[in-house]
Amino acid sequence: MNECHYDKRMDFFYNMSNTDTVDEWSGTNLVIVLCFGTFFCLFIFISNSLVIAAVVKNKRFHFPFYYLLANLAAADFFAGIAYVYLMFNTGPVSKTLTVNRWFLRQGLLDTSLTASLANLFVIAVERHMSVVRMRVHSNLTKKRVTFLILLIWAIAIFMGAVPTLGWNCLCNISTCSSLAPIYSRSYLIFWTVSNLVVFFIMVVVYLRIYMYVQRKTNVLSPHTSGSISRRRTPMKLMKTVMTVLGAFVVCWTPGLVVLLLDGLNCTHCGVQHVKRWFLLLALLNSVMNPVIYSYKDDEMSNTMRRIMCCSSDDKNQERRSSRIPSTVLSRSTDTTGQYIEDSIIQGTISGKGNS
Repeated sequence: MNECHYDKRMDFFYNMSNTDTVDEWSGTNLVIVLCFGTFFCLFIFISNSLVIAAVVKNKRFHFPFYYLLANLAAADFFAGIAYVYLMFNTGPVSKTLTVNRWFLRQGLLDTSLTASLANLFVIAVERHMSVVRMRVHSNLTKKRVTFLILLIWAIAIFMGAVPTLGWNCLCNISTCSSLAPIYSRSYLIFWTVSNLVVFFIMVVVYLRIYMYVQRKTNVLSPHTSGSISRRRTPMKLMKTVMTVLGAFVVCWTPGLVVLLLDGLNCTHCGVQHVKRWFLLLALLNSVMNPVIYSYKDDEMSNTMRRIMCCSSDDKNQERRSSRIPSTVLSRSTDTTGQYIEDSIIQGTISGKGNS
């Protein structure tokens, strides 16, 4: 019968897994990591708070797509909290942690990743619904969007708690991984493979949606009389989403591959020497997203700037920003809110007239 080690501290498990690189998180290396981590975390908190505030403040963002985008910013904000907790519980401190504190440290990181991934998947579903119905925005109600957001966080919290609930190696030391000394290798394989599969599915879905929107836009553009910015709105939304997804995949895939190699018990892959840099790369993803939002969407950028400047003359700012192309179709500039659907009708009428 296997002996369980719930009362042991983490130094016992690090020693059993022959993890020596934990001592490298000290001295100059630790100071550098903490400095960069502190700067990135502050930027994550401020920038993602601005994104959420912009969606709440600007009525042009009161659509399902932007509610989900705000929830993705909330997931990035949560990731910042997870990294702060990690910074104060890493290096030499790691060996002094209790099993429960180490589970909390890793569970926060796993929850933040799952929340971001699930949110991107739901955004993919929302974009698909919009494209199929030939609309810029889906007709999801606020109740359904709220339910989806709550479901995303319920799944994320559950996935983050799975090792704590029993899928660990506390009672079977021989199955412990090297990077995560109290996670079983079978769990690492399951977790990384499932995430990588979802990555692949989302990339395929977004590529198909992107090509569909591009094809429809090219076909319908000659039959429409709308402005250029209006005709490009569906494509601009898709480019924003695909840029966010691309950054997510690039930042998280290396770390997941390293965890997979560790789960497969690859003793010659040198996973210990790259883990800290891939962790910083994952942190960089939460920094990049707000930059992508503001760079790809002029309306988002202007709203965030107004919030930072605390301008009292919102009406003048609104008039000035309305002359700048935006990825949002306001009710005042698009009375129907159905660009592609209207284009089909106009194209059909003009086609009959020519015949």
